[in-house]
Amino acid sequence: MKPKNALELVEEFSGGGSVEDYISKLIERIRREDGKIRAYLTVNEGAVEEARKLEKEIRKGRRGSLLGVGIAVKDNISTEGLRTTCASRMLENYVPPYDAEVISRIKKEGGIILGKTNMDEFAMGSSTEFSAFGPTRNPFDLSRVPGGSSGGSGAALAADLSTLALGSDTGGSIRCPSAFTSTFGLKPTYGMVSRYGLVAYANSLEQIGPMGRSVEDVALLFQVISGRDEKDSTSVEAPKIDYVEEARKGAKGFKVGVLKELTGEGVDGHVLKAFWDAVHRLEGEGVEYDEVSIKYLDYALASYYVIAMAEASSNLARFDGMRYGLRVRDQGNWEAIFSKNRSEGFGEEVKRRIILGTFVLSAGYYEEYYLKAQKVRRLLKESFDRLFKGYDLLLSPTMPTLPWRIGEKQSPLEMYLSDVATVPANLVGIPSLSVPIGFYDGLPIGLQAMAPEFGEAKAFRLGWELERIGVVP
Repeated sequence: MKPKNALELVEEFSGGGSVEDYISKLIERIRREDGKIRAYLTVNEGAVEEARKLEKEIRKGRRGSLLGVGIAVKDNISTEGLRTTCASRMLENYVPPYDAEVISRIKKEGGIILGKTNMDEFAMGSSTEFSAFGPTRNPFDLSRVPGGSSGGSGAALAADLSTLALGSDTGGSIRCPSAFTSTFGLKPTYGMVSRYGLVAYANSLEQIGPMGRSVEDVALLFQVISGRDEKDSTSVEAPKIDYVEEARKGAKGFKVGVLKELTGEGVDGHVLKAFWDAVHRLEGEGVEYDEVSIKYLDYALASYYVIAMAEASSNLARFDGMRYGLRVRDQGNWEAIFSKNRSEGFGEEVKRRIILGTFVLSAGYYEEYYLKAQKVRRLLKESFDRLFKGYDLLLSPTMPTLPWRIGEKQSPLEMYLSDVATVPANLVGIPSLSVPIGFYDGLPIGLQAMAPEFGEAKAFRLGWELERIGVVP
């Protein structure tokens, strides 16, 4: 039986349904099923007691947009009293003394945190293979990856180990696992969601975002977590919109652009077939489309990795075992201990990105790499802005391939190339929604809808349309 969505649960609990029973069953299911999937790194042992207390409050009139709904949280988002490791030995025993702003907003609306989900270490990866605590497995095929870096959140939703989830997206880390686990995931407009309490990877690119099994669920969670936060100077005043109601308007009359650069060479034929089938189904419902090109898109991936690694090398400098992170109990001078702390605390992929980021910021290479990448970013933003004057949304497959087998991609470059369709939205700061559009040989496929800044409602409307006409499985 298909699990209930968040809106149905809120209505049920508001009418006297048992939150405790629902949360207890979810926790039992996590304990029973998650050993083979490894979606969670830490389970909230107090979740059932929280549900019990909430039930009493509901009987006294407590209400909320997420009343009683169980939510999985990526392990780089701070949760007071609940371990937050970033899937790294460096933070293996770190328990935050405060909640991230998004967690505070969820709790205010009656949401219950089920636990912290597995991820690529410090959000650096596209497969959730780079976790210090072992990979997460795709519920549709346990030999394959669930995508990354928010793979634990995607897998938790796909395996019915949560109703909603939070991820973070720096270059596709919400949308990639959404595509690979047949779920919905939104990378919001930069600044729409507070980053206060998010362990930083690349500040100018990353956003916390909602994940769920339906457009309405994602819209509901987005509505709760979005908006200005005085604790985050990059956050902005959000438009006051009922995103659930907006989604239900559908996409009839939309004009969309299909990006040629992201639907050509390098995209798996089965992915392309599912994508074009979805586009033609939309066309039959009154959505116009053109094939369009964006200048400089070929340079997006290289520019993204230069900027992301540069920012990562700066952000992760604090984890030295002296100020923060793992401290090796050893004798020696400061330099030797510092080196050993970082060598043992960080995994190979994180160390690779720190080294590359330090290189592109070093004297003699800063202008050659980092400044050029920032110039491409500006040119790309201008190209997207021009195109959005004529189109409501820009579409592409979310991922160019089907989920690969764990251990299949040995080359870092091969892994980086899988982000080709998702990184542009982060570079230019626009929202992007991944929508499940089918399967090939039992493996999920996703469609990506990129919208202009603050155009999340348009992306939701297209996703809802794809659900309504039966494209979403």
